[in-house]
Amino acid sequence: MAGKVTHKWAFKPGMRAGAYSWKSSAKAIERLKSASAEIRAVARTDPTTAAEGVIALAQRIWPAFEHIDTSSGALGNAVGRTLEELLPVLIAAPAEEKTRAKWLEQLREAIEDDGVDYLAPIADRFGQIAAYPALMNLHADRDLDMVRGAWADHARFSHVTTATLTLSCLLEAGRYDELLALLDLKKTRLWFDEKFGAEALLRQGREDEALAYAEALLKDDRRQWGYFEIAQFCERILVGQGREEKAYRRSGLPTAAGNTYLAMWRNLVKRYPDIDARAILEDLIETQGSGGKWFAAAKTAKYLDIALECAAHPDAAPATLIRAARDFVIKEPAFAAQVGLHAIAHLLAGRGYEPSPLDIDEAVTHVMAAAERIGQGDRVLRELQRLSANAATNVLMSARLKSRIADIERGDG
Repeated sequence: MAGKVTHKWAFKPGMRAGAYSWKSSAKAIERLKSASAEIRAVARTDPTTAAEGVIALAQRIWPAFEHIDTSSGALGNAVGRTLEELLPVLIAAPAEEKTRAKWLEQLREAIEDDGVDYLAPIADRFGQIAAYPALMNLHADRDLDMVRGAWADHARFSHVTTATLTLSCLLEAGRYDELLALLDLKKTRLWFDEKFGAEALLRQGREDEALAYAEALLKDDRRQWGYFEIAQFCERILVGQGREEKAYRRSGLPTAAGNTYLAMWRNLVKRYPDIDARAILEDLIETQGSGGKWFAAAKTAKYLDIALECAAHPDAAPATLIRAARDFVIKEPAFAAQVGLHAIAHLLAGRGYEPSPLDIDEAVTHVMAAAERIGQGDRVLRELQRLSANAATNVLMSARLKSRIADIERGDG
């Protein structure tokens, strides 16, 4: 009888041991992306084979990436994202207990050999991967005495590479008392271990205790490792209890996430739909600081009065303000004129990235165009004259502004 035909993974040749040199981080990240895409494509029709692909990739990550410079953190983040994408494939695969037992041994060995903790996401969810209670208990017990001994010895530090997967298995096996007792032995409390204890309390319905357990790690002024994860855990409990305002103040605001200030605001508005969006923006500006950096967010959110306050702040970018003055000349000329004046004031103060006298020209053009549309040309011209008369200004920018004012006064502006 012919043996089972195994899938030929395209990513494997590119993930051989020692395949990448010191400066190959970008290349390795692209390889991870293609491997993830290949595995997820297979998962649509053959989830068990796809799960085996996840394991094959995990086994190769450390040997392949061992010699790469990871100081930027980019590769570590990419590995984490890739594994988070693929773990659901591995956990949900319809595999019998014998097959999962083999997978767990392979993963355990890869975790033990991992030199920089690339496989931490797998260790975190090892109990879920185990799926079967017998396997959860098997891997919970295997190194339990070793972990207990290492953590009880406060005179010296001993790292147990399988400690996290042990905690994960204790949690998923429902051995909550043992898990909490084990964590209580530790001299130093850090979230990457304590999250299992917090979750154990939560799963027993002890919400207030879980909240206190997690918040105890936030007592000092230092933002320890895992700060955002701790805050999000607390937020989940508070929101579930209907204490949304408290969740927003204690956890939501400090963990607003996004690649831009506008994205941070949108993130919180989505998470807290019952809280006034304008109030959220004002709270973010107050708590996050850097008022000028919030100009684009306030403008896009159509809170133009807040945007003007941001525009006046010293860290507002003149180039951003000039573009806004241009864009709003027709639809909001009063706003455009004031924003342009703020831009000119910042340029005169020497602010902005590589400012040029040409920036003064453009700002004045938009300011005067907007002012004429609202019948405020004379008033705005007087404001420009006032700005140019300030002795404590950038000489080059001031000279350019005075030249433009002279052009306007002659009717050439």
